[in-house]
Amino acid sequence: MNATATNAKPVTILQAINSALADAMAEDETVLVLGEDVADPEEGGVVGVTKGLSTRFGDHRVRSTPISEQAIIGAAIGASLVGFRPVAEIMLMNFTTVAMDMIVNHAAKLRFMSGGQTHVPIVIRTMTGTGFASGGQHCDYLEAWFAHTAGMKVVAPSNPADAYGLMRAAILDPDPVLYIENLPSYWTPGEAPPTGFVVPLGKARVAKEGTDITIVSYSRVLTEVLGAVEAMEAAGVSAEVIDLRTISPWDKETVFASVAKTGRCLIAHEAVTQFGVGAEIAATLQAEFFGQLKAPVGRLGAPYAPVPFSKPLEAAYAPTAARIAEVAIALTKDH
Repeated sequence: MNATATNAKPVTILQAINSALADAMAEDETVLVLGEDVADPEEGGVVGVTKGLSTRFGDHRVRSTPISEQAIIGAAIGASLVGFRPVAEIMLMNFTTVAMDMIVNHAAKLRFMSGGQTHVPIVIRTMTGTGFASGGQHCDYLEAWFAHTAGMKVVAPSNPADAYGLMRAAILDPDPVLYIENLPSYWTPGEAPPTGFVVPLGKARVAKEGTDITIVSYSRVLTEVLGAVEAMEAAGVSAEVIDLRTISPWDKETVFASVAKTGRCLIAHEAVTQFGVGAEIAATLQAEFFGQLKAPVGRLGAPYAPVPFSKPLEAAYAPTAARIAEVAIALTKDH
C-alpha cells in the first residue's frame, strides 16, 4: 500500500473516484481529464464524478468535449503519445461501441505495432449497470469484449477504497486501461482509502474466507455475493468470496489457491453468461484442476438478451443474492 495519510470519514465510490482523479492531477501535471460534460460549467459529468476538477485545475486540463466518442478516444491517444496521461470518459459503456476502432485498433495495438517503442497510457472511464431501467442501449456489461483484446487491461471496483486505488494504478499504468464504474453503486459508502493508496492491477482480494465453495465476482455483484453468504451459512455452507478487482489480467494465483482449498467454484457477474468472463475462468479452472474438483465449475450471469427496460424484468435479469445462494448451495449439495 502506498499511503501518505489516513482518511477516517467514510466515502462513496463516486467520491473516491473524484478524489483519485484530483490527487493524481495534483501530483502529476501530465494527467488530463476529457469527455462529455466533465467540466464544472456542465456539472462535472452526468452524476458529478469530475465535479470540482476544472475549477481547481483549469479547463486546459479538464476539457468538456463534443458528443463524439471517437474524437474523445482519438484525442486521448494522441495526447498520450506526446507525454500526457489522459483520463477519457465515455459516459455509458454501450457508447464505447462507437469508439471501438480507436480503442481496439489503435489504443490497444500501438505498443505492439511499434515494437514496444511507444505506449498508450490512457484510462477510459465508463459507467454501466442495471437498476435504473435505462434500457438495453445504456446498461450492458461489455467487459468480456475488452478483456478479449490483447493490449487492454480491464478493472471494475466494488467498493470505495478499491475505486480509489484502482484508479490511481490505472493512471500510472503504461498501457490502456478500461475502468468500469457501476451506476447503482456510485453512492455506496465504505471505508475511505489513505491518500495515495494504490491497488495493483491484476491482484484480487479475498473478501471473505470460507471452506466449502469459492465464489468469484466483481463490481456490484460482489455485494450480492456477500449478501448471499448469510443464507448459505444458515444452510451449513461456508463460502470463500474472491473480488477480482481486475478482470483482465485476472489473478489466477489467488483464485487457484482458493479453489484448491474448497474444491468448488461459482463465478457470478452481471454480464450475459454466454461467452462471458465466467466462461474463461471456468475453462481455466477445469484444465488446472481436472480430476480434483468436487463439482463442475458453475457460472451465473444474465440471460442471453439485452437488458430489459421493464423494471420487473430488469430486476429478474441480473444475479441476486437469493439466486447466487441457491446455485452455490446446489453445487455443494448435489456433488
